[in-house]
Amino acid sequence: MTRTTLPGMTHLPPPAEELRLLDAELRQLDARRTQLLTRRAWLVATLRQTRPQAPSAAPPRPETTAPGVQNVLLVLGGVLLTLAAAVFTLVSWGHLGIAGRALVLGAVTLAALAAPVVSLRRGLRSTAESVAGLGLALSVLDAYALYAAALAGVDGTGYASAASAVLAVVWSAYGLLPATSALRLPLPCALTAAQFPLPLCALAVDAGPYTMTAAVLVTAGFDAAVALRVVTKSVRITAMAGAYAVGGCGVLAAAWLSLAAGGPAAAARAGVLLLFAAAIALGAAWQSPGGKHPLGLAVASGLLTVGALGGVVRSWTPGMWTVPACLACGIALLAALRAGWLPDRVRVGFAWASGVVQALAVLWTLPVVAVVTLGPAGWLGRVWSGAPADARAAVTVEAPWPPGASGAPLVLVAVAVVLALAVRAQGWRARARTGALGLGAATALILPAVLDIPYVAGLLVQVVLTAAALYLCRTAVPAARTAALVLALVISACLTLVSLASQSATLVVLSVLTALFAAASWQPAMAPVTAPAALGYAAALASATGAAADWAPARVALLVLAVPVAAALLAARLDGSRATVPVEVAGAATGVLAVGLAVTEPPLLALVLALCGVIAAGTALRPGRRRAGYAATALFVLAAWVRLAAWEVATPEAYTLPVTVPALVVGALRLRRDPQASSWAAHGPGLAATLVPSLVAAWGDPGWTRPLLLGAAALLVTLLGARHRLQAPLVLGGTVLALVTLHELAPYVVQVTGALPRWAPPALAGLLLLALGATYEQRLRDVRRVREVLGRMN
Repeated sequence: MTRTTLPGMTHLPPPAEELRLLDAELRQLDARRTQLLTRRAWLVATLRQTRPQAPSAAPPRPETTAPGVQNVLLVLGGVLLTLAAAVFTLVSWGHLGIAGRALVLGAVTLAALAAPVVSLRRGLRSTAESVAGLGLALSVLDAYALYAAALAGVDGTGYASAASAVLAVVWSAYGLLPATSALRLPLPCALTAAQFPLPLCALAVDAGPYTMTAAVLVTAGFDAAVALRVVTKSVRITAMAGAYAVGGCGVLAAAWLSLAAGGPAAAARAGVLLLFAAAIALGAAWQSPGGKHPLGLAVASGLLTVGALGGVVRSWTPGMWTVPACLACGIALLAALRAGWLPDRVRVGFAWASGVVQALAVLWTLPVVAVVTLGPAGWLGRVWSGAPADARAAVTVEAPWPPGASGAPLVLVAVAVVLALAVRAQGWRARARTGALGLGAATALILPAVLDIPYVAGLLVQVVLTAAALYLCRTAVPAARTAALVLALVISACLTLVSLASQSATLVVLSVLTALFAAASWQPAMAPVTAPAALGYAAALASATGAAADWAPARVALLVLAVPVAAALLAARLDGSRATVPVEVAGAATGVLAVGLAVTEPPLLALVLALCGVIAAGTALRPGRRRAGYAATALFVLAAWVRLAAWEVATPEAYTLPVTVPALVVGALRLRRDPQASSWAAHGPGLAATLVPSLVAAWGDPGWTRPLLLGAAALLVTLLGARHRLQAPLVLGGTVLALVTLHELAPYVVQVTGALPRWAPPALAGLLLLALGATYEQRLRDVRRVREVLGRMN
């Protein structure tokens, strides 16, 4: 349908244009509405801020509570009254007669003890507690006053024992009365006073240390019984604190008596005390309802039992059997695991106690193991000085043999058997077997020295142990395989050190170890460790062979180089395996060893460096080892330098050209592969390696041959840089050419300068400055043009 516009009618736009106009009007209306709403919000906020607000004064927050203030006042009052009573008793006591004294103290004490009854009836519990505390303190002062007034001639320690017992009974009765049973203070105070009667009584009758310790332990047992039977929290906490504190003192005293026992009788008495302490701890663990305390008490009971029996055994047997005997007692504690009639906490505690005893026994064997494993290091300073007489002399080169070492193998075997058989938990079984493997290997390692067998027999034992450890590495359990590998490495290292005593032993042992570790490397899981070890022992064998043939160290280096060659070939075959990098590292290390051996003879050192360069170049042929080519180049250059130094060549170009040529070749290859590369990175190092040292030598050379050749070379480099538009050759060549030219013309400049009058040089300088100033703009344009040309070069 076509729209037509008649004369006098309003023009209507097309529908699309009309829709666009409507949308624009709506957007303007939305924008205006948003503006008005924002203004309205601002006006509302402004009005709210200008309205006066009524001040609200919050009441001050109290810093303490009313019961807190009450308790502080009551405690402070009780303390002041107690101090006043003490001062009265100690100072003013003598001013009264006997009747007055008894009347005053008795009346005050009875009043203080009776007042809490009235306070409790009125609901004043805190007041009753404070006054009751005052009454208990006054009763102590009564006991002291009685001693000072009527019983001054009685033994003070005995009287204190009796007084503390009487006070404990009186306070207990006072706390248990129906009228005062709500008080919390009397019973804990009575229990505190009960800690002193028995120890003070033993001290009063001059009892020996055993009786004194027994009195302390009986007191601890009484505290433990109270803690288990009483339900009042304050009394139970007091009893537990007393049991731990007093019982700990008793256990320490009994342990000291056991260690200081001079004979079986004294050791038996100390053992009885320790067993009594163990019984107290066991009873407390048995009767405890649960928690961490019963488990700790059961562990303590087991350890005390072992200590008691071990002390008795120590007094009857030689010292070497003390630890095995204690270990036997500790292992016997494991029988509790099968005793179903024992509570679980007791059985678990005994198991932990057994573990602690076994761990301490293993720690006791560590000095023997340390001497056997570290002692052979003393042969490093006495290589091939002569085979020792026996295996013990082979390990005690510079270390003494530990006393009581004969029982160490028995301890290690016993603990290994327990770990292998007794631990059956699924999460711990694999770890226990790994530990048993380690303990068994340690036993076999120290056994030759303990039995003092011949030297050769000891070497054979260690060879067999190494082979057995490598064979066990075939197991599929990762933890066991790792443990076996570590054992193989440790035992083989000890074997190598022990074999250094004899030349023939060294050669045979290194040959056997090389073969064993090489054979073990066929297993892929073991190769990352055993292959480098085999290469290391092969390098040691090569060094020992050369030394046995009386070769100079530099000639031995040629023999050692066979190991890096074998490592490079093996790494190429193992490419992609986890053992590749360890083998390459071992080969590089042996190469460094060969270089170190040859350093004393420069001609042979040059040959060794060149051979190492060949090995590195062969390695660089592999796809993932291209960077080894840099090492090969460096080794070749070092070999050339060492050879030139051996020939006493002093010309620097002989040292720099072997570096420049390969560097320029590498730079050319890089530019061909990457045309955008900078000429400074491609050609700069190679050119500078020769041009800079030659320039330094030319400036100190009075002849004309070196400057002429260097100038010609610099000119050639400059022309090549200009021809190919390369910045580095152009700048380096031009700079060296200019400096050589300056060096050659310097004598003539000096001669001309000397012939001129003194005013001539300043005049020439002035003319030069005037000329430069006149053509300054042209010179700047020329410099800018040269810079742009150099910038466009690569």
